[in-house]
Amino acid sequence: MPAKATLSLGNASFRPGSSVAYVPVTLDRPTPNTVIARIITVNGSGTYRALSGYNYQTVDTVVIFRPGDPLVQTVAVPIIGATEGQQFQVKLREAPWGGLQGQSTATIMASSTAIATARATGMFREPRSFAATGTLQFELLKDTHRRSPDGGWDRWATSLAHGRTQIANGETGLYLDSSIFPGIEGPVYWGANGLVLHTQKLKTPISYGGQTWYYGSSVLDGRNFLATQIGYGQYEWEAKMPSRRGSWPAFWLVSTSGWPPEIDIYEGFGYQSYWDFDRHVAHTLHIGANGTRYDQRGVTVQTQQAYGLSGYSQGFHRFAVDIQRDYITWFVDGVETYQSVNPFRGFRFYPIMDVAVKTDGAYDDGSGDMVVKSFKIYSAP
Repeated sequence: MPAKATLSLGNASFRPGSSVAYVPVTLDRPTPNTVIARIITVNGSGTYRALSGYNYQTVDTVVIFRPGDPLVQTVAVPIIGATEGQQFQVKLREAPWGGLQGQSTATIMASSTAIATARATGMFREPRSFAATGTLQFELLKDTHRRSPDGGWDRWATSLAHGRTQIANGETGLYLDSSIFPGIEGPVYWGANGLVLHTQKLKTPISYGGQTWYYGSSVLDGRNFLATQIGYGQYEWEAKMPSRRGSWPAFWLVSTSGWPPEIDIYEGFGYQSYWDFDRHVAHTLHIGANGTRYDQRGVTVQTQQAYGLSGYSQGFHRFAVDIQRDYITWFVDGVETYQSVNPFRGFRFYPIMDVAVKTDGAYDDGSGDMVVKSFKIYSAP
């Protein structure tokens, strides 16, 4: 993968009496992937401090650079009234998503002698809208759905390629199958609104692999399911996410030749205290070979602020990826949310949908289920 771009804020000047100040936001190089920065204004300091609501209007905004975009954008800050020498600041809320952090704070000053910072110009690409350009190869349907412990050419597996546990990830859930562990709830069944991947704190712990398991996870893995595997094309899920703290839902793709490569279409880190199931979405690439990952690229996006998208545990939403030879592009509800240069040209992928468990707590708040209403795969040459 090409090197990440570094995003920096630049100091700026505006003339007293102006109605707007422009603050430069700059990348140091063309970016191989989408870079997203959340930027806020902060009151100045000292005798000449400018104050929000008196001298300028508060700004809390998002700046997005996509591959191919110009390297400089400007954030416009409305000015109410500022006199000579008054200053305030802008800063990054956190390190940029998808890029490295350069100068994270900039000073904006009213000056009659300095050259006023100009508004950046250039052609910035609008986000793409999702469109299935390939040929429909697979559709999840209740009448044709099949699964078994290890899967097969016409069915999903209820295990992962390396088994029913992921101890290296710190997971505390055992991936269940009712044919192996009779009497358990779920873990995969058709409900009124779609296919349910159910997780739980087990009523009776299960001994497996020399360890006692207190939680049940759920997975459908397409490693042997030929109809679900493509090299180029689109995957599109419509699903409702869990909301339970400690759940770890995901839609992801793994190379048919072995892990890595991996493409995470959606991942929900419910074991992290900061994670908001209704506003956060994670997209990630895992780069490497022969069982060794040597790079990881991606973003965790607060999509409500960045794209006006939210409510992922409240209702059904569409999560999609378009894999082309040049770029991989992610979408939520048809809106492009991330794009990256494709480092995986020539690979084929199989899909995995799962809800892992990573907790040692009560695991009883909210819902631990992911409900899949629709899943389609489109293949392209």
